[in-house]
Amino acid sequence: MTVKEFKKGLSQVFDDNLRTRQWQNIADYVIIGLILVSTIEVFLSTYENVVDKYGHILKFIDWFTTIFFTIEVTLRIWTADLIDEKYKGFWGRIRYCFTFYGLIDILSTYPFYLHFFMPMPYVALKVLRVFRLLRIFRYMKSFRILGDAISSKKQELTISLAFLSILTVILSFLLYFAEHAAQPELCENGWKTMVWAFAKYLGDPGKIADFPLVTVWGNIIAIIVGVLGIAIFAVPAGLISSGFIEVIEERKKADDIQRNTEKMRNAFERKLDRPTGFQIVPMYNSIPDIMCRLNMSEPDIFNVLGNSKEFRLINLAATQTIDKHPEDRLAVEHFSTNTEYGICIDRDSKITIVSPTSFIDPIIGHFSYYVAKIGGFNYISRELGEMRPYKSFYLVDDIEATPGLKSFIADVDKLINREDSWCITFLAASGVYEPEYPTQFHFCYGGKKGDESYDADTLLINDIQEFSDMYDHLSGQLKNEFGYDSDRQRYHDSANPKLYIRHLENRSKTNAFILRIAWSAMCWDVRRMQIAKLLSETYAKYFEGGIKPYSEELNIKGIGFSDYKE
Repeated sequence: MTVKEFKKGLSQVFDDNLRTRQWQNIADYVIIGLILVSTIEVFLSTYENVVDKYGHILKFIDWFTTIFFTIEVTLRIWTADLIDEKYKGFWGRIRYCFTFYGLIDILSTYPFYLHFFMPMPYVALKVLRVFRLLRIFRYMKSFRILGDAISSKKQELTISLAFLSILTVILSFLLYFAEHAAQPELCENGWKTMVWAFAKYLGDPGKIADFPLVTVWGNIIAIIVGVLGIAIFAVPAGLISSGFIEVIEERKKADDIQRNTEKMRNAFERKLDRPTGFQIVPMYNSIPDIMCRLNMSEPDIFNVLGNSKEFRLINLAATQTIDKHPEDRLAVEHFSTNTEYGICIDRDSKITIVSPTSFIDPIIGHFSYYVAKIGGFNYISRELGEMRPYKSFYLVDDIEATPGLKSFIADVDKLINREDSWCITFLAASGVYEPEYPTQFHFCYGGKKGDESYDADTLLINDIQEFSDMYDHLSGQLKNEFGYDSDRQRYHDSANPKLYIRHLENRSKTNAFILRIAWSAMCWDVRRMQIAKLLSETYAKYFEGGIKPYSEELNIKGIGFSDYKE
């Protein structure tokens, strides 16, 4: 087992979920059991006769639980970044240590060792162990719901309590002016009347407000304070009750979404592509098809789409040009993610397939994924982002201002940092507002639109002969086998200085070109996987020295991309 796998396993143990795998549940219950044992030990140590008779046993329990929880808390801090990404890095771990449970973990464990280095009473440090009992709440769903309810109404609670407190301060000053002349020894100053008002809220446990008011205005103010005393507890209680109901409803909705997500994932069971013999994830499922096959309502589907990072809504009308008068046809596309922008897969290949527009252009992510999968190439795809306003990863304006772009550029840089590497960008040839071009495969390598030569100063390829040989062979195969025509930069420009490839630090080490493909070929042609296979084999033959054996996973049935071991 690698360190990475060990850390991942620990993060699953520390997820505070008592309904995970059996061995993880056992670990959770061991932690809960030792918390209870430790608390009982602290309780029994308050009885002198028990300490005299069983002190050695209590001391052993004390040391054993302390060492156990020291290791456990340290490992929790180490794996915190896998539980939540906001705890990554040194400052992320510090942030975790100052969370509610992180602080309890530290206070109930690490102070034990202070008495070895400085004169501190051991009993005082031992009192902190009692706080360890609060850790049990992290396993209690009802307590988490209460915490979420309070958190959801935090702003309303703050405003209401602030309003009531300010009103009480004002009344306490009015009480001073009303009562001071009548009984100056009891209402000596504003502080005394303010203490009186707040003490009444708490039932005056110390009898510090136990004196009668003798003026009419003093009694009126006392009545108002009494009413506020009800409000100061009733208002927060009402807000928390409201928040409690809302959280329960949200959790029920979240559970429904989780169940429907699982159902929708099953809709993307891999199917046999007969021309290639590969088991392929469907490139999309239409909304009516999902409703019929999975018995899901339209709101259920859209709730999943609004809360998922593996499904998106696409309009297949966008895959046809405007001259074909396409009609809107909504469908769901399935994809995989492992980064903040989408997916990055390092297969230790000299070839990297990049799809910078997968999240906005239907189908192209699916097609480019299988070109990389079949060929065993590295793969990077932008699967996540905001549709509007659109922030391009293909043409770069400001790397820092576009979420995920910096990581995207860094990952591409890492994968092309190999001798004689090739970076191949996949794009759609035309959209709904563009014409249908006479050719279907458009190869662009850094020149201006219409320049089919290799003379431009802005070329992205270093080995022109190798690219030319590949192009001649592939364009001939596409024509002979599928009837598709190809061109070199006839309809598209790639000399733009904003092109993301020109922002790569390792740009000089790689050959790069852009392949724009008509949707008629990569979406609507039933031979699309054969085309993907041809592209993979050709790239492998010319750029990597030969075709590698196909992954066995391509012949295995499964659900979506989850069974693939990248």
